[in-house]
Amino acid sequence: MKTLSTVVLILSTVTVGLVAGLFTAFAYSVMPGLRGASDRTFVEAMQRINVAILNPFFMSIFMGGLLLTLGAAVLHWKAELRPALPWIIAGFVLYLVMFAITSGVNVPMNDKLAAAGDSAHIKDLAAVRARFEARWVTWNIVRAVSSTGAFAALVWALIVHGRNLG
Repeated sequence: MKTLSTVVLILSTVTVGLVAGLFTAFAYSVMPGLRGASDRTFVEAMQRINVAILNPFFMSIFMGGLLLTLGAAVLHWKAELRPALPWIIAGFVLYLVMFAITSGVNVPMNDKLAAAGDSAHIKDLAAVRARFEARWVTWNIVRAVSSTGAFAALVWALIVHGRNLG
């Protein structure tokens, strides 16, 4: 059981870290890079990114972070593994916050941007961009901070777990 709990906690930490890295990279490079782009380029790029990201690799990591962290919490419920549990729960809660923001804010905004249609045929690209960019960027920063906090909590959980095994 100790080996399984270690493997699940490692996989949880890796998947959560990958998601945190993605959202953080958007916050410090992708969105600032697109800030200076024309409205057409911005809308088209975001529409293409939002289609491209919906792939089995991303979805496995995104959902895996949630399921593996929950699994790690269940596996650490036993008394001898419990010292890491508060950190795993903290990581799970912070990841859940990111998950809720993504599902409740960013994805619906992505869907509205897609519904605006082909950027070559949108009459008022500036208005479409204005309704999207600032709010999406703000909430992406919140989910980047939340998922990074989840990653940090799980890294600490790994340290506590390792100390407890030794």
